[in-house]
Amino acid sequence: MGGVNSDVLIPILIGVVIVIALAIIVPLLVSGSRKRSRTTYTTTRDADDLPPGAPEDDEGAAAPGESGAPDAESPAGTAAPAPATTLERPEPVQGRLARLRARLAKSNNVFGKGLLALLSSEKIDEDVWDEIEMTLLAADLGTDATDDLMLQLRARVKVEGSRTPERVKEILSEELLALVDPTMDRSLATERADEKPSVILVVGVNGVGKTTTIGKLARVLVAEDKDVLLGAADTFRAAAAEQLATWGSRVGVPTVKSDVDGADPASVAFDAVKAGVDAEVDVVLVDTAGRLQNKSNLMDELGKIKRVIEKQAPVREALLVLDATTGQNGLQQAKVFSEVVNITGIVLTKLDGTAKGGIVVAMQRQLGVPVKLVGLGEGPDDLAPFEPAAFVDALLA
Repeated sequence: MGGVNSDVLIPILIGVVIVIALAIIVPLLVSGSRKRSRTTYTTTRDADDLPPGAPEDDEGAAAPGESGAPDAESPAGTAAPAPATTLERPEPVQGRLARLRARLAKSNNVFGKGLLALLSSEKIDEDVWDEIEMTLLAADLGTDATDDLMLQLRARVKVEGSRTPERVKEILSEELLALVDPTMDRSLATERADEKPSVILVVGVNGVGKTTTIGKLARVLVAEDKDVLLGAADTFRAAAAEQLATWGSRVGVPTVKSDVDGADPASVAFDAVKAGVDAEVDVVLVDTAGRLQNKSNLMDELGKIKRVIEKQAPVREALLVLDATTGQNGLQQAKVFSEVVNITGIVLTKLDGTAKGGIVVAMQRQLGVPVKLVGLGEGPDDLAPFEPAAFVDALLA
């Protein structure tokens, strides 16, 4: 056989190379051209959140996936299944309250027993009343609340005369409960309104555990079957967004964050709320950078974040996170924040250890808003709604 003519072989080789290149490049171009949803949602969706025409699974909810639109590689009208993930199941809210009460009772045992012992004395003279007053002040109750409680205790002890331990405990419990004020509305606005999610803005100074509290609050809401989205608007603290995203990923809650260090916090907050509106979630939790209360420009920025958010949806809750161990020092922080944002509730972290129970009363009196949530430990489910009666019972246990 004769040799192949080079004039014929070269065009053939070029053609083969072109065919191989097209076989590689074209699928990549098609795949890269698919439009992805900005926010993935890994939890099962409620029936009323289904996109038009989407199928329902056995529980009446859409199969979890990246978006409601059919995937290009899936049969028409069906959503591509998301990769299997193992999500944590948050502890039911009611189930954690007994454990939290037990911790609070243990940490404040000296306070309760000290008061009961003093009020049960056979003779309550001025020296004893002075000790009672000092005990109340040492518990961070504050001077105004202490004065009010002292007046009530003096009057009731004088009128009733009975100082049996049982009756003294009843009197003290009733008066402390009145100070904590069980009539205040401590519910969280977590229901959708006007076809928009409830937006909860979370604020507080550096070091109070704000981002961690948001992660724990997301778990509380997931345990209550709420669809939640997180907004990482703390763009100044290193790894804050990643920390928040990690909390969310454990329970299937998505996080909207910026890939740019030092991005505009208001812009990130705006994008998060917009994503929440588009995804029809129940609640959007927005984290913010820890503000130094004496820095007016930073406080002004916090006000800007709130204004920008409300171009998408109203801020239904503005929660102020405070460290209970700071005692009276936290009152000044509370006052400054309340001047910038309409605070609707307080979250007290670290209400165990060296924290004094009276700080709950002092905070509420300072702001005129209720303590809505308390944290009593480092565990992921160590956050619970505040219950006045249970709190007072724990103080006097």
